[in-house]
Formats: sequence, structure tokens, C-alpha cells
Amino acid sequence: MLVPHRAPGMEETALAPQYRRILTAARQAAGPVIARQVGDALGVDLSARAKLEPLRGKLVRLVDRGWLRKLPDGRFATRL
Repeated sequence: MLVPHRAPGMEETALAPQYRRILTAARQAAGPVIARQVGDALGVDLSARAKLEPLRGKLVRLVDRGWLRKLPDGRFATRL
């Protein structure tokens, strides 16, 4: 699934629904989040690490495309 690079004025509707849900979960958090917090907000089964790694990959993809930012401590935050 392609994640478009964020450009000025681009709306979140350009993203696939699962990526929009991830952005919404990150935005609704009180501050920067870790993948486990996003997974919990999305109802992902967190009992196995194998369930969490694909979500972490999606978060990193959103960072790479400019939709989120990754802090030095590994947490993810929304862009200003």
C-alpha cells in the first residue's frame, strides 16, 4: 500500500483508512506515543510482538513520508 509524501495543503484523505486511523490515534494521545499505545487505541492484540511490529512499520512509513515525526527516544508525535 502506497503512502503519499505529505505536501503543503494535502489532506489526510489522501491516506488509506488504516493510516488515517493511526494518525487519529496519535493525535488523540496526550503527547508523543509508542507503537504499543497506538495499538492499544486501535484494539490490536498486543499479547504477541509479531502483532505489534507491522504497526510499528506503518508508523515509521508515516514518519518517512512526513505525516508523523519520530523523536530521539523512539516515540512518535504528530507534526505541527
